[in-house]
Amino acid sequence: MPRPRKFNPKIPAHIDQKALPRGVYWDATGNGRWYVLEHPRKAVTVAGHKALLSDLHAIAEARAGSAAKGSVGYVMARFEESTTFTGLAAGTQKGYRHQRKLVESYRTNLGVTLDQLAVARLGPAAIQRVVESIARGRDGELPMPTKANHLLRYVRRMFAWGVQHGHCLTNPASGVAQAKERGKIKMPSPSSYARLTAFARERGQRDAHTAGSVAPYLAHLMVIAYSCRLRGIEVVTLTEANATEEGILSNRRKGSRDNITRWSPALREAWEALIQLRKTAEQRHRRPPQLHASKRPMLVSQRGTALSKSGLDSAWQRLISLAREGDEPVLAEDEVFTLHGLKHRGITDSKDKASGGHRTERMR
Repeated sequence: MPRPRKFNPKIPAHIDQKALPRGVYWDATGNGRWYVLEHPRKAVTVAGHKALLSDLHAIAEARAGSAAKGSVGYVMARFEESTTFTGLAAGTQKGYRHQRKLVESYRTNLGVTLDQLAVARLGPAAIQRVVESIARGRDGELPMPTKANHLLRYVRRMFAWGVQHGHCLTNPASGVAQAKERGKIKMPSPSSYARLTAFARERGQRDAHTAGSVAPYLAHLMVIAYSCRLRGIEVVTLTEANATEEGILSNRRKGSRDNITRWSPALREAWEALIQLRKTAEQRHRRPPQLHASKRPMLVSQRGTALSKSGLDSAWQRLISLAREGDEPVLAEDEVFTLHGLKHRGITDSKDKASGGHRTERMR
């Protein structure tokens, strides 16, 4: 039988101290915080002073390996186990799992992550604040209205399923407005494309993890995406097998036609530079080279492994953020463009407007 806690007058008055979960402690310094002890006696903050008793119990259960019944995390877990989820397309399942990770990492003003909150305590206003904070950009991130809307669609469907199957009583995402997205993806001007490419080349030559450095592959990636009119996912999945004697064979998505972009000096230079970056990373981490060209990715992480699309997106965001810093930024606010905008620029500058792989003029 555990010894009962002594009454602590410094603990917030809205907390019933007799009902506190085991292993969660109060630190009154500053605004106050809730913490747990990890081996060896390391204090780890788990919630701020605004947290409720239900939040603390949800945290304790989550740390024990199970989400508290009635919490957002509990409903997400049940949804992922359901026949409704397993009946979805593989791509949809993958996207929903990504959204679940976002919910589990989104830290609220209470000092706890969104998945630990009770669904009964949430309403449309709370979900609307989450959507708008992501759309505006939080913690130094760029504004991401599309990301916010993907999350909204996921939680709306997940909560609706939870109501239908008795895991929650309400759908707090019902009636929440989507974030306003840009009507079209901004295409860079020739000048802004050239300036950002030069900036990426200079910053990519700095040592990794130093002030102002960016991923060394970004400048070369920009040249290939522009020259071959490729989407970000199409660039990140290129391998040496895509190189032919005539040029680079594309691997287009969304039903677009593959085609070959003839070699130019700039395209050849970018391609060879990426190969050298991969070889250097493999040698640094003692990775044996792959025998088949289709197994040799053109874009790799610092460890020499194939770069993921999310890794590329993070590297691109860092590049854009650095390009907007300082008294004389490389890009003005109205010049910022997306990685996909390079494909638009490439098609616009091409004499053959069908070179982007679109099957019809309407698609283009």
